[in-house]
Amino acid sequence: MEAFILTLDSAPLTRDIADYPEGIIIPIDKPYRWTSADVIRKVKYAAIRHFGKKNLKVGHAGTLDPLATGVLLVCIGKATKLAEELQSHDKEYVAGVTFGATTPSYDLEKEIDRFFPHEHISAESVENALPGFIGEQDQIAPLFSAKSVDGVRAYELARKLYKANSESSSEQNSELDTAAEQLLRVSKINITELELLNFAMGLASGESGFENRATPLAAGGGTHEVGGVVFKTASPEAESTNSASSRINVTDNSALGLPRAEIRMACSKGTYVRAFARDLGEALGSGAHLDSLQRSRSGIFRVENALSVEEAIQKLQ
Repeated sequence: MEAFILTLDSAPLTRDIADYPEGIIIPIDKPYRWTSADVIRKVKYAAIRHFGKKNLKVGHAGTLDPLATGVLLVCIGKATKLAEELQSHDKEYVAGVTFGATTPSYDLEKEIDRFFPHEHISAESVENALPGFIGEQDQIAPLFSAKSVDGVRAYELARKLYKANSESSSEQNSELDTAAEQLLRVSKINITELELLNFAMGLASGESGFENRATPLAAGGGTHEVGGVVFKTASPEAESTNSASSRINVTDNSALGLPRAEIRMACSKGTYVRAFARDLGEALGSGAHLDSLQRSRSGIFRVENALSVEEAIQKLQ
């Protein structure tokens, strides 16, 4: 017997968890700036109230970064035992990659620390570089990640290093790169497909170049200067939703006019798309960082069929 998969078309759930002996799986489209734990807290509270069982187990299969959206599989009851199997399935992502600048976190959580020449970046150069990343390969995870290092989350170590280092931003990035190499083991990953979906060169402030650009940044926040260029950092208080994590800052780099590509990737478990963006930038000699990420598929579950957090909670009322 298989776990019950909750969809928008599913009949209302009964009030007895025993009616779902193999548990329940809810594919959820994780909101921007929510942690995976934020989603679990919301769904678990609703599930406990619905089934009237305080010790009900609720978990997820495959963590998504706070700045990523897309398929997060929430498991309820005995389905939590399937989490390891579910997260072992292949996944698909749509990644927005900005060239010409790097950040210590390889995404928008940290401010830009280094600029690189990018005049040579074009749709053709990006497309020509992608085949070199197809297949089995070694990858070092970002230090700003949930990977465990001697029982401690790597991002906890990274944030301590980042705060402790008050020197120049280039020295910060160098120290973090070295720390990642020393602390994180090389992982074997497999990228099976890469496709350049869109490319835009030198965007003006406020333009995205693509209709499917990631959720816009919240208003407010401060400014940051690198190399004479000033850009904005979104305020933690300026949340797009009141459940977004207040720990997550987001940097707006749209005013910099840097080239940007949107890339579809199919890959194995354990692949860090931020690390792919880093490595692609290095291969092109331009530096790069991730500016948006959507998990569009996890195994058989696709984002177009996933429920919003609100829709999932309504099913549990």
